[in-house]
Amino acid sequence: MPPVAATPILGAPVSALKCDQLVNQMVKWAESRESRVVCVANVHMVMEAHSDPTFCQVLEAADLVTPDGMPLVWALRLFGKREQDRAAGMDLLMAISSAGEQRGLKLFLVGSTPEVLSKIRARLAVDYPRLIVVGAISPPFRDLMPEEEAHTVAAINASGAHFVLVALGCPKQEKWMGRHRGQIEAVMVGLGGAFPVYAGIQKRAPAWMRNIGLEWVFRLALEPKRLWRRYFTTNLPFVWLLSIEVVHRFLVRR
Repeated sequence: MPPVAATPILGAPVSALKCDQLVNQMVKWAESRESRVVCVANVHMVMEAHSDPTFCQVLEAADLVTPDGMPLVWALRLFGKREQDRAAGMDLLMAISSAGEQRGLKLFLVGSTPEVLSKIRARLAVDYPRLIVVGAISPPFRDLMPEEEAHTVAAINASGAHFVLVALGCPKQEKWMGRHRGQIEAVMVGLGGAFPVYAGIQKRAPAWMRNIGLEWVFRLALEPKRLWRRYFTTNLPFVWLLSIEVVHRFLVRR
């Protein structure tokens, strides 16, 4: 399990800390140049871990698994973490960037497309003018050869980055970070879904929809062809399986 207190949700460990505590922990690691892995979990990721024991082990080996989606926040509250709030990828991206600007911590971007990376760097330069982005790599979508991965690791370490923000999609980015734990001398954070939103290519749901757990409805309306199958095969089973887990925990406590 992660060294920070975690609560299992359908077997996947989710770090039971408030968003500001999670960010503070990441900043401490970054300032010490520790090699750490932070996964930003939503229902899709939890269901991937539930159905794939190997991927579940990746999450168990991570240093933090933050609750991105409101369903995970509600689950943590049901399981006794009454003060739990959401640690969404977009919010973490901005919090890390703000801390980086204030504390002189450098960022490196990995993943997505050259267009998205360019737009992110341009917006970061406006939003956080003193933030230093030391590099960005958009790897091919195929699996990388060992020498290509070694080159990427060497480039990141040579850059002096404190944070590596990774956008390769779930579960690829989590596996990538797990493979390079102990090799990359920085805090790696999987922020796949946040990249195109921060770049302005995709819209973010209004705050009121995010706060009541309806962000998925907003995203489905924007990309029905791409997302309907995922939501149908993950959200509904998640609700059913979580209900069973809640009943089981209640009966065990009696």
